Amino acid sequence: MPNDVAHFAIHADDCQRAKTFYEAVFGWTFEPWGPPEFWRIHTSPDGIHGALHKRREPISGQGMIGFECTIAVANLEPITSAIEENGGRVTLAPFEIEGVGTLAMFQDTEGNVVGAMKYLDGIK
Repeated sequence: MPNDVAHFAIHADDCQRAKTFYEAVFGWTFEPWGPPEFWRIHTSPDGIHGALHKRREPISGQGMIGFECTIAVANLEPITSAIEENGGRVTLAPFEIEGVGTLAMFQDTEGNVVGAMKYLDGIK
């Protein structure tokens, strides 16, 4: 039986800066929860929700290393513009993945590498 991804976390050196970035670029909302510098992330009503928290160092002297996340978007052009306008950096210009959609990769304000994908109709 397959198992779905159920949660994601954004690790940040500056949580307020990261929160502002994701609110501005993707329209996500954040709810303070639990310990200091920890927020629940609300994407869309049917989307996977996540967390934003202070970066931990599980490996001595090295920031968190984790899975790559990709965010589904309706149109890449305004997203890549918003990424740059809000302090992020597009690291891989949009390119087509045949039969899937168009993907761009970026670094957020905290240096996390993330994908933004305009999926073909019916795929996600």
